[in-house]
Amino acid sequence: MAKRRVAILISGRGANMAALMAAAKQPGYPAEIAVVLSNRPDAAGLTRAAAEGIATAVVDHTQFGTDREAFERAAQAVLEAHRVDIVCLAGFMRLLTPGFASRWSGRMLNIHPALLPSFKGLHTHERALAAGVKIHGATVHFVVPEVDSGPIIAQAAVPVLDDDTPDALAARVLAAELRIYPLALGLLAAGKSTLAAAGTVRNAAAVAPTAQLIVPDAD
Repeated sequence: MAKRRVAILISGRGANMAALMAAAKQPGYPAEIAVVLSNRPDAAGLTRAAAEGIATAVVDHTQFGTDREAFERAAQAVLEAHRVDIVCLAGFMRLLTPGFASRWSGRMLNIHPALLPSFKGLHTHERALAAGVKIHGATVHFVVPEVDSGPIIAQAAVPVLDDDTPDALAARVLAAELRIYPLALGLLAAGKSTLAAAGTVRNAAAVAPTAQLIVPDAD
C-alpha cells in the first residue's frame, strides 16, 4: 500500500509537526510528509522542516487582507502541487472557511489542547484552571466547518495538579499531544479511521462515543 502524502500546516515552532515528522520516518508508518506550509514567513517550524529535508512553502495571509477565500485558494494550489492526500493542522492559527473544511472532509485533522467538547477555542489551560477541573488533556479530531467540533479520533487525559500554572499544565498537555497526533494520523492514513454516518471511536488511544466516526479495532 502506497504511503499517504501529508501536508502539515503551521504558524509557529511546529512541536507537533516534529512529532509527525519523526513518526513518518519509522518503518511501516503509512504516511509521509510531503510539505510543511505556513501562513507566516517567520515561523520557526519552517527552518526545522527544511533541516529534515522536507519541502516547505509559505502563503502569507497578510497579503490577502480579509479575503480568506483567496488565501485558501493559494494554499490549495500548494497542496495540489505536492499531491497531498491528508492535511494536518499543527498550531495553524487561521480560521478556515466552511468551503475549505468541506473540501478536505475526512482528510483533515487538528490537534486541540483540551478534552473536547470542553474548552473549545483559545486559552484552554487558563480556562481549565479557572473552572477547577481535575482532568485536562488533548484531542485529535477531524476538521469540520464548526470550530473544534469534528468527530474525535484520539484523546489523552492528564491530571491537573493543585499547584499548576497555565505553563506547567500546557507542558504536560503538550507531551500528551506529541503521543496521540502520530497515532491518529497513522490510523487515518492506514484506513482505520474514516468518517461515516454513525458509530463509535474504538482504537488503542481512546474509547469515546461520537455521532459521525467509525474506527475499526487497531491491529
